Amino acid sequence: MRRAITLLSASLITLSASAASAQNATPRNLVLFIPDGLRGKIVSAQTAPAMAELRDKGVYFQNSHSLFPTFTMANGSAMASGHYLGDTGTFSNTIYTGYSSVPAGDTVVPFIENDAVLADVDDHFNGDYLNEETLLKMARDKGFSTAAIGKVGPTLIFDHTDRGKNTIVIDDSTGGKTGVPLSDEMKDALTKAGLPLATPSRGDNSKAGDAKTPGTTSANVGQQAYMADVATKVVLPMFKARNKPFVLVFWSRDPDGSQHNTGDSLNTITPGINGPTSMAGIKNADDNLAQLRKALDELGLAANTNIIVSSDHGFSTISKESKTSPSAKMSYEDTPKDFLPMGFLAIDLAKALNLPLFDPNDKNAKVGDNAHPKAGNGVLGADPTKPDVVVATNGGSDLIYLPNKDKKLADRIIKALLEQDYVSGLFINDDLGRFPGALPMSALGLRGKAVTPHPSIIVNFRSWSSGCAEPTNCSVQVADTVLRQGQGMHGSFSRGDTLNFTAAIGPDFKTGYVDPLPVSNADVGATAARLMGLTQKAKGPLVGRVVTEAMPNGATPKAFTGTASSRPAANGLRTVLLFQRVGPQRYFDAAGFPGRTLGLEADADKQKTAGK
Repeated sequence: MRRAITLLSASLITLSASAASAQNATPRNLVLFIPDGLRGKIVSAQTAPAMAELRDKGVYFQNSHSLFPTFTMANGSAMASGHYLGDTGTFSNTIYTGYSSVPAGDTVVPFIENDAVLADVDDHFNGDYLNEETLLKMARDKGFSTAAIGKVGPTLIFDHTDRGKNTIVIDDSTGGKTGVPLSDEMKDALTKAGLPLATPSRGDNSKAGDAKTPGTTSANVGQQAYMADVATKVVLPMFKARNKPFVLVFWSRDPDGSQHNTGDSLNTITPGINGPTSMAGIKNADDNLAQLRKALDELGLAANTNIIVSSDHGFSTISKESKTSPSAKMSYEDTPKDFLPMGFLAIDLAKALNLPLFDPNDKNAKVGDNAHPKAGNGVLGADPTKPDVVVATNGGSDLIYLPNKDKKLADRIIKALLEQDYVSGLFINDDLGRFPGALPMSALGLRGKAVTPHPSIIVNFRSWSSGCAEPTNCSVQVADTVLRQGQGMHGSFSRGDTLNFTAAIGPDFKTGYVDPLPVSNADVGATAARLMGLTQKAKGPLVGRVVTEAMPNGATPKAFTGTASSRPAANGLRTVLLFQRVGPQRYFDAAGFPGRTLGLEADADKQKTAGK
């Protein structure tokens, strides 16, 4: 059932003539600030005053959406290209590439938040694995100054094929063996500013702890202070001196890193990611934004600069509990009794399918009893070099690949997964056909022109609220990760993970405007390109829309809500998807088995999505 949520009519993606001419008359600058893992409803004058001020004085996109799977590299690819994941091929942080990546540790399931791994994957896929032009590439081709500063992996993805030749790249690896080289101009400028040529480490913030030792109690202050200083004391003054428009991407690792590694809640759900360490991570990112805005003011650049703030995804507290998982009934040296181990999905599938399990992160060594794969990933089959099943472990959802596209095996896997209490929703590649209990991936924008292998099955894990006034602020999810119960994760189809924070301010945005329409990270990329007058030579059709309703004199389109549901499985479970739509674009609120996903109540037809 669909219903209009706004009846204001106009063109879907075109600016009015007056708005378009105004943009073309004066080239603007753009700052894209990404506070990694910032929840959509956590921002207030107390938790993040700089972001709250920007939101209240500019445009607040209150109905914002991360793309599923709700992971960093996936959504980074959407912001960088303006495309959904079916076109970018960045289906999660760990993907199956179909070949063994040496920089990733000689594995077929590389973790791609790494500059050297991204270069290797690019080389394998004809020099550009993303297969779509990125925002910074389009900008520099048009003569703009460009820079990307912040967390390793998603920072580089904004101009990954250039690798520092024209776009300035500063991330965790800068100054190291795998880092993107600095130009002589940047080296001189850093030295004159009294800043080192190598990025400092995260220090205590990088400590994740273990089952007996709490993780960090420190935000990533030192490393991000360096990056903020590079942006404000070197890059922005350099861009001003060049006297031409610029695009600056600043990807703040916090609050993501502090929420992941939090030591406030060892093996307990509460306070989870609402403890003091996570709050300090939010404030740290907010301080970086305040420093950037102050520098723009002092340099006289603010009046001609648009700022978009968009987190890549929301966040949840980890649960490791299951009553049905065979892996949780076994004992492991590094896992508390009755808790799910890392790699539980691969272990459980190996048992259900009666297939040997090998570790692709340990030279394909066989995984024995009472052991788990080192990184959670698994290859299943008689020959690990020619696997029947590949499991890419990611967190709140996992990817399953069937290299042989075996439909009978897919049916066995789905039936096995439907028996597990930690599963909440299954999505299957359209090429394998339709299966009771599962929805097709095409419904999620996951079928497109991607050159990397498309997953065969995506498994969403169960999520719920631990109990607070705003449920999306205290989302809990089962997660396949080395991190512990009580620490933080994302990746699920919970509204706690899909509800990210998005706001904007500047000469091409309205003031004091709350946008009720759905927006996504693909829209952020498409809108950023439009603001800069950039035109992409798109290869795939899965593109975001320009948020014209947030611009002065811009068109406000209609939006609708909808529900998609699979046929019920033999045990009655069905995957249900709640979405919104503007034109051809779908915005995904929540999905899974009703009653097992936050934002998808047991009576899905009467559900009003949390966070809207």
